[in-house]
Amino acid sequence: MSRNTLNLLRPLTNARPTYTRTSPVSISKSVLPRSTLRSEIVRPISGSGLKKRTLHTTIPRQHGEITRPEPGTGIKLTFKDSKGNEIKTIEGNEGDDILSLAHEYDVDLEGACEGSVACSTCHVIIDPENYDKLPEPDDEENDMLDLAFGLEDTSRLGCQVKLTKDLDGMVATLPSATRNMYVDGE
Repeated sequence: MSRNTLNLLRPLTNARPTYTRTSPVSISKSVLPRSTLRSEIVRPISGSGLKKRTLHTTIPRQHGEITRPEPGTGIKLTFKDSKGNEIKTIEGNEGDDILSLAHEYDVDLEGACEGSVACSTCHVIIDPENYDKLPEPDDEENDMLDLAFGLEDTSRLGCQVKLTKDLDGMVATLPSATRNMYVDGE
């Protein structure tokens, strides 16, 4: 072995031990006295430039947050398949989105990204009479719609279409297929 290789194998004499917490059992009493255990783990090494960080989270959307209205009191929405056959007519409340309603009423609308506008698997085709009543899709939605299978002039992402009283009787047609980039590998 060369001299440089031997130097690499020699233990560092000035090395300071670093303690990490992988589990409560990973550091035994024989390594550190119990009184210093917590302070050595929690306190960052001085001079390392580490700063105290905070974690910000948002409340996750929960499945099943849809409250079904009393029969006859909600906004009617009809789902059709790609051939125009009626799948199911349901009722929702103002502010409910098509994707959440489809999941609540067991309509086969995927929604792989769970409404985060990161896929086009909740692509639906809205009937022309009601499409003009919807607000314009934003840039994120348009980008995802560009990836949708069977795109039509009245296509929207179901996660972005919120029910209003004006949309009572709306028809949402499911495309014949969906394109999931994560699964399909495109």
